[in-house]
Amino acid sequence: MGKKAFVFPGQGAQFVGMGKDLYESDAKAKEMFEKANEILGFRITDLMFDGTEEDLRQTKVTQPAIFLHSVILAAVMGPEFNPDMVAGHSLGEFSALVAAGALSFEDGLRLVAKRAMAMQKACELKPSTMAAVLGLPDEKVEEICASVDDVVAPANYNCQGQLVISGTIEGIDLACEKLLAAGAKRALKLKVGGAFHSPLMQPAQEELAEAIESAEFKTPVCPVYQNVDGKPHTDPKEIKENLVKQLTAPVRWTQDVEAMIADGATEFVELGPGNVLQGLVRKINREVSTSGRQ
Repeated sequence: MGKKAFVFPGQGAQFVGMGKDLYESDAKAKEMFEKANEILGFRITDLMFDGTEEDLRQTKVTQPAIFLHSVILAAVMGPEFNPDMVAGHSLGEFSALVAAGALSFEDGLRLVAKRAMAMQKACELKPSTMAAVLGLPDEKVEEICASVDDVVAPANYNCQGQLVISGTIEGIDLACEKLLAAGAKRALKLKVGGAFHSPLMQPAQEELAEAIESAEFKTPVCPVYQNVDGKPHTDPKEIKENLVKQLTAPVRWTQDVEAMIADGATEFVELGPGNVLQGLVRKINREVSTSGRQ
């Protein structure tokens, strides 16, 4: 029997109306959403269900919104949520940890809200951005990033031939020129407000480290494959350390998925808005089955 992996999306998967059906059709979901409004101190449900795309694009709204959608989906599945392993992309790692019981819903939401605000602040300190690079081997992209004098670093290893880089605006512009000259199919700047998963997130990391340190983490019900090293973890202390490192380190999603498949995963279920991760899993390995709930 193959194993089942549940995966949780990160920023960028949000859409207007997300979670509305859940809220209206399930009493437990409604209760959790209302609890979230209370914890956050504003009605995030109004923005999720009836806000504009612009509202949802604010980091302080986007991150908790995606987290809530994902975690509440897992909660209302009951015994159908039966993971052998879990992973999340960037922000999605917090959803994975809560769904797998390593962190309470309330603490998870507080950490995500804190992370969003800290990242927003770090973005305002120095103008920075990200770019998606298609059609070059990872090693070539790493080499070119290292050759730029400014801060430019690999941020997301999404699948073979698709790597997102992060850095200062000047650094990213220069890197994109060099990457295209080296034969990249595309080097496309993304509409993001900052250089996530790069050394420029250091101020946010320091702020978040304290909050993570003081939150209570438990042993999850199954291994959590973490972004920092693409390996399975169950030790709460290690999980915490990796979560702190995650803000300035690249998301090794390709490695996460490859490790899960090597450990027996044959079925991947994406919980949360969008279907980005299903697409990436299929690009990494066509043999496994993928599905999603949103």
